[in-house]
Amino acid sequence: MRSVTRLGAAVAVAAMAGALSAATPANARALPARAEPAPVEETPSSGDIIFIEVTPATVEAGYLVGIRASCRENSVPAIAVSDAFGRVQVQPQRGLLTASPMVHERTRPGNYRVKLECRGGETASTMLQVVKSVRPTASPTRQPTRPPTHPPTHQPSRGPATGFGGTADSGGLGGLLVPGGLALTVAGVAVGLTARRRPRGIVRR
Repeated sequence: MRSVTRLGAAVAVAAMAGALSAATPANARALPARAEPAPVEETPSSGDIIFIEVTPATVEAGYLVGIRASCRENSVPAIAVSDAFGRVQVQPQRGLLTASPMVHERTRPGNYRVKLECRGGETASTMLQVVKSVRPTASPTRQPTRPPTHPPTHQPSRGPATGFGGTADSGGLGGLLVPGGLALTVAGVAVGLTARRRPRGIVRR
């Protein structure tokens, strides 16, 4: 008798649940939960990163290197120290700290530490390698294979030696002497002929 009563109660409860579900409107059903966006990780600004870098990392003595650094406060200068180039100031530029020191010419080859000293006490470091400079060796000069050319056969004319203007060489001097002698000879012959033609019949008193 009790089992029959329990069975009837269960059937009644099931019937009521079905009636309630049928009476519930479609719009009243639960909507799926929306997915919440994942939190975006914030990228730290350059002022939150303490670093220093040297470009190029390998250099010969006597050449310039570029330094880029960052402190927590990049609006004020900081200091970069190294045995390769000494102590230099890195200046604010475009949100970073920069400098262009020259490696000392007497710096020996090896690895040198470059340290950043920020105004607020922060530090960072990197390494700089200095290598031995390679200078090109001069090739020996070649001797000429052709024999030297013969001296010119034409001798240059000498300067004036007679007191006349212009240059006078041996040919020019001969040209002056020959016409002069010829003129004197002709004059002597003319004088002789004139003397012979004078009349000799002069009567003395």
